[in-house]
Amino acid sequence: MTDLNPDILTELPLLIKQWGKELGFSQVGISDIELNAAENHLHDWINKGFHGEMDYMHKHGLKRSQPQLLQEGTRSIISVRMDYLPEPAINSEAILNNPLAAFISRYALGRDYHKVLRNRLQTLAEKIQAEIGAFGYRAFVDSAPVLEKAIAEKAGLGWIGKHSNLINRQAGSWFFLGEIYTDLALPADKPTESHCGKCTACLDICPTQAIVAPYQVDARRCISYLTIELHSSIPVEFRPLIGNRIYGCDDCQLICPWNRFAKLSKETDFNPRYNLNSMQLIAAFSWDENEFLKKMEGSAIRRIGHERWLRNIAVALGNAKSSSEVKQTLLEKQHHPSELVREHVLWALQQHEPQA
Repeated sequence: MTDLNPDILTELPLLIKQWGKELGFSQVGISDIELNAAENHLHDWINKGFHGEMDYMHKHGLKRSQPQLLQEGTRSIISVRMDYLPEPAINSEAILNNPLAAFISRYALGRDYHKVLRNRLQTLAEKIQAEIGAFGYRAFVDSAPVLEKAIAEKAGLGWIGKHSNLINRQAGSWFFLGEIYTDLALPADKPTESHCGKCTACLDICPTQAIVAPYQVDARRCISYLTIELHSSIPVEFRPLIGNRIYGCDDCQLICPWNRFAKLSKETDFNPRYNLNSMQLIAAFSWDENEFLKKMEGSAIRRIGHERWLRNIAVALGNAKSSSEVKQTLLEKQHHPSELVREHVLWALQQHEPQA
């Protein structure tokens, strides 16, 4: 463990926040490592089966809720957020209202955020080290069992809303989170109070009613889970509700009143690539695996692979307005080598058959 004299401990948090802003983080906060309330909430969520196929949510035991078990010697956590919204929300609404357009969650339009934030966090740690000498630390960006939203809430970066995302009063919820676990005993910031009040807009708007109660999301119903985390067939009951969302869903954020204060990101890495913000379903469905891998290089979307990419688009085409072009596009994939793709193409074609 690294012990510093009181004078340095008082000054260092101010320097860390200053350096964080210079590195492009929208906000930096510091918390202790006591996460008992979040641990209880997590266990309750898992016991209800709300995690679905995401076994990684429980296989690490207590490491997720007890930071010192994940990184020995951890005494404080530096938490950061970075705005990522690449364009005004009205653009998203236009895509969602165009059944032949492909909707991709705004966070995934640009470069993979893991790489962007991790590099900045490493640079921040190096700046601290240059100031005080060697110290123990480890940086995380959604890459290990970390309760990032609970930590960010404790660090004063916002409050966890009824949709389970973090909300900031001045910036809404369109931002990424990252952490540095450290053996420095830094003074903690004060948490922010919740400002959701009686609002239930996110619960009401959810296409699949995945927010089963305030602060309770059943991932098995969530479109983000169904299109990204789920490896097998998308349950038939949810397919019509997915609409044209082929990777993730932003509805609960688009409707949140606090996002009227959201700021567009200044990070060019988060700008849309390959026209992903205006892509058409038919064009996206035509990509072969090599084209998919090439265009999605450096993108978070690449992790779902070409097979699930086609699965998701097949569902969206099934929900599109019937036309000879849509049907022909689906027919071209009806004998695809993947059974998963064939199943969803068949379902989509059935949606365009005349109803008896």
